[in-house]
Amino acid sequence: MRIEKCYFCSSNIYPGHGINFVRNDCKMFRFCRSKCHKSFKMKRNPRKVKWTKAFRKSHGKELAIDSTFDLEKKRNIPVKYDRELWQNTVHAMKRIQEIRSKRQNQFIKQRLKAGRNSQRNRDW
Repeated sequence: MRIEKCYFCSSNIYPGHGINFVRNDCKMFRFCRSKCHKSFKMKRNPRKVKWTKAFRKSHGKELAIDSTFDLEKKRNIPVKYDRELWQNTVHAMKRIQEIRSKRQNQFIKQRLKAGRNSQRNRDW
């Protein structure tokens, strides 16, 4: 089972859901819902639409650069099944998710702290 990413908003698309659009040059665009598909057809830029991940990352509202994002890359190399390798991979995935959630929480706290400090300065 492969979980794809929406081309427009970068949310997850589970099997049997979403819309596929194939351009004349055989480029596949996957959309999670009709909202994303219609926005794409209207030639909207995802970095300018406030509810997309691209907007949040480009405006500093989400963590954009982190070493844990490199591990999420798609790999199409077949590997022979090995139970120990499988267990180690699952354990590593859980650990990476913990690290990523801690870093995101820390990033959000720092972002909110800066806003709180600027608001306090305005009040004085």
